[in-house]
Formats: sequence, C-alpha cells, structure tokens
Amino acid sequence: MKRYPVIISIAGSDSSGGAGIQADLKAISALGAYAATAITAITIQNTMGVQTIHPVPAEYVQGQIEAVMEDLHPDAVKIGMINNITIARVVAKCLRKYKPAHVVFDPVMVSTSGRKLIEDDAIEVLTKELIPLTDIITPNLDEAEVLTGKKITNLKEMKEAALTLLSFGSKAVLVKGGHLVGANMYDVLQLASQTKPIVFKGKHIESKNVHGTGCTLSSSIATFLALGEDMPGAVSKAKEYVKEAIEAGKNISIGHGNGPLCHSYAPVKMQILE
Repeated sequence: MKRYPVIISIAGSDSSGGAGIQADLKAISALGAYAATAITAITIQNTMGVQTIHPVPAEYVQGQIEAVMEDLHPDAVKIGMINNITIARVVAKCLRKYKPAHVVFDPVMVSTSGRKLIEDDAIEVLTKELIPLTDIITPNLDEAEVLTGKKITNLKEMKEAALTLLSFGSKAVLVKGGHLVGANMYDVLQLASQTKPIVFKGKHIESKNVHGTGCTLSSSIATFLALGEDMPGAVSKAKEYVKEAIEAGKNISIGHGNGPLCHSYAPVKMQILE
C-alpha cells in the first residue's frame, strides 16, 4: 500500500491561526504531506499578542501523541511550545518509547510580542531530557540566549552559541539570526558530524507579517526530512519555502498587528511514499 508522509506537530494552539499548531498544519499541507497534531496548550491570542496560556493536562498530551504514533506511525515529529515541566517529561517519555526517525524541536520560549511562553523550571528538563532525543533544535537569538546564558549579537557569537547548544546532545543546531540588526541576516547550522558550520546568508524582507515564522520553518524542516532530504537539504529547502511565504504575504493585511505568512502561496500535490 502506498501512503502519505506523516508529520505530527506537538505544539500549542494559536487562536489567530498564524503560529503554533495552525501554522504547522498549513506548512506541512502546503508542502504535500499529512499533518497530525498533539496540542500542548491553548493560547488566547491574536496578531496583537498573547493574552493567556492554558496548558493541556500532561496525560492528555501523552494520550494524543500515543494515539497518533500507534495508528499513523509518523515519519517525523515537530515539537513546538512546551509550557511546563510535566509536559516536557511526557513528550520526552513518548520519544523514548516510539523512537521516531526524525525529531525537530523549536524551543519556543518568547512570543513575537514579548510574552513569556515557558515556565522557568521546564528549561532544565528541556536541556537534559528532551534535547538529547532530537535531530535538530532551531532556536532564534532570544531562545539561544536563554539556553546558553550568553548575549548573541553577531555571526561570530551565533557560531559559538551553536557549538554550546550542540553540547546539549542534539545531532544538529540551527541558530536563527532573523533578529540581527542590519541589512543581512544569517542562520547558522552546526552538525555534530562536522567541525565547521554551514552559514546561510540572506536579506531582510521588510514585512510586519512574520508571525509564526519559526513554527513554519521547523515544521517545514520536519516535512523535508520525512520526504528523504538530509539535514542540510531539509534546512535549505525549508528556508526557501519560508522566504517565499514571507514575500507572498508581506503586502496582505490580516489583523492590526503582526500578521501571518502566506503559507499556501504555491501548494504542491500530495506526496506519496511507497
């Protein structure tokens, strides 16, 4: 029997539809794969910011993951917002139990509007129990600073941070430099199997519609890994998809704040695996 490539997103729900589970569903579908979900939290938010976070009970998170894993057998896992220590441990427990082929972790800690999205005691669990089970983590500069305890303001410091983060046990680290000051932006991909990083250079795209960029990138990486790309190829193709989605949505008005990308700017046909 032929089948679809399946990606499960373990993340929070965004009521405005631009980030979290909703962004992942859109990106995975636009890239031709099948998206399943396990919701870790319900957020009350819109394009102006996050108002309230309601974590889903850990046993319900575990139940969602197990139901999908035992029936759909996902080819890749994308992990987004994990708000507290009990959910972090449940997710790690499920990864150890099911041993998925690809695990992408976007350590969502602060919203675009500056709202803190994680409890302090959960960070240690992420670094010691969850990150070692992942194939790649994709922190932005703010998240990388939280995880390393060091300020990051330039490309050199991004490379140093990537090496520090790699010591937590993931097979790869992508430090995203979208918040760097200047015309150019850099992303640094450090693989555990290589001594030198891969540096992606690009131009800033002037747009207020970048809500959910990190969620979209990480779920896209997971999708391309499920489709058979190696890590550098998956990251490169995911970055290109996100760039085009930002370009396509930069002149669209949705809400009064930070709007979403245009995830479906050029959807592809559903991919089929043998």
